[in-house]
Amino acid sequence: MEDFFSQEQLESIADALGDTEFGLTGSEIAFLIKSAKMKDPGPITKRHRIYNAFAEAQNTRKNRTNILQFIRLALAPARYSKSPERFEPLRERANKSLAFAGLYVDETGEIRKSKATKTLSEAELRARDLRNDLQLRRIHPDVLRFCKSEYLQDNYFHAVLEAVKSVMDKLREKTGMSDDGTVLIDRALGGTQPLLLINEGTTPNHKSEQKGFVNLLKGINSMFRNTTAHEARINWNISKDDAEDLLTIVSLIHRRLDEAHIPPRV
Repeated sequence: MEDFFSQEQLESIADALGDTEFGLTGSEIAFLIKSAKMKDPGPITKRHRIYNAFAEAQNTRKNRTNILQFIRLALAPARYSKSPERFEPLRERANKSLAFAGLYVDETGEIRKSKATKTLSEAELRARDLRNDLQLRRIHPDVLRFCKSEYLQDNYFHAVLEAVKSVMDKLREKTGMSDDGTVLIDRALGGTQPLLLINEGTTPNHKSEQKGFVNLLKGINSMFRNTTAHEARINWNISKDDAEDLLTIVSLIHRRLDEAHIPPRV
């Protein structure tokens, strides 16, 4: 491993480890600085505190040994036994920064060498972030397939759009129909005797749930697929949080369709 991190690399690593949502807490930072035998600059902004400790250690000792020790300790899996949901998002963010120094932290918390990254693929990083967050939500695997960089070149809209299309594919697969959109939804799930039931269909509550499910599918279809005929995708920018919420809804739809059945005909 090389002896030094560049200033830009130190800033990026400190930003990742001090991330507001998934990063280290103030008390954790204090403990780790002490454990890595570095000088603590005091209770300032988390990112600045980590960066200043890193820079002082590297400048004083003319190597990055203590910084690497801090990272090892910070990403030791055992530290997250009580909050395992924090580990992967933090490791992912740290690895994005370490990649420019030709390093990464593996699943055991060990620092490994890799080919140094020289360019930043925004779509690829966006896809990794989205996929990691959705995996924590236990999103349906048929939805995760659409969290790829090629679907995120402009924004998150395309990933959601393709995931909504996958619902129609599943409806056609389960019913053998060739229709699309609201026609397919009505023919497969609507009416007094639906071809496909998401429950037993024997009580008023069952029928109300079935009707609500039909309206949910129509709403999702109308919100995205019909919009593309009238609005350029680039003009409708969906945030990551909105995309995650929408893909969670599509995941629910997929799970209900997986369990749906064609009732016997009298």
